Amino acid sequence: QVQLVESGGGLVQAGGSLRLVCAASGRRFSSDVMGWFRQVLGKEREFVAAAGWSGGVTYYADSVKGRFTISRDIAKNTVYLQMNSLAPEDTAIYYCALGASYGSMRYATPDYWGQGTQVTVSS
Repeated sequence: QVQLVESGGGLVQAGGSLRLVCAASGRRFSSDVMGWFRQVLGKEREFVAAAGWSGGVTYYADSVKGRFTISRDIAKNTVYLQMNSLAPEDTAIYYCALGASYGSMRYATPDYWGQGTQVTVSS
């Protein structure tokens, strides 16, 4: 059974940085696509970033381009989201996701979701 467990969220001042971690387990990952989404209470979950587990293209939402970086450590079955220059509008619950294609990230229909980690950016 695939499990995704996020960590690394917290409270940070505007302009600061955080690194989110998503530990994946349950099977071998090869052709999967990993992604990060975020959601504010009362709003739809929105795409943040995606990358192929074995490499390939990375995608970012326009709102985070140049500030956030998605990466993965295959040996540790772990995906990261480095977030720099954080702003109050980045405040949300951040979710890790695993899907079979980039399309699953584009349409927010991955096969698996993590439980989420709260990121709060104070002004």
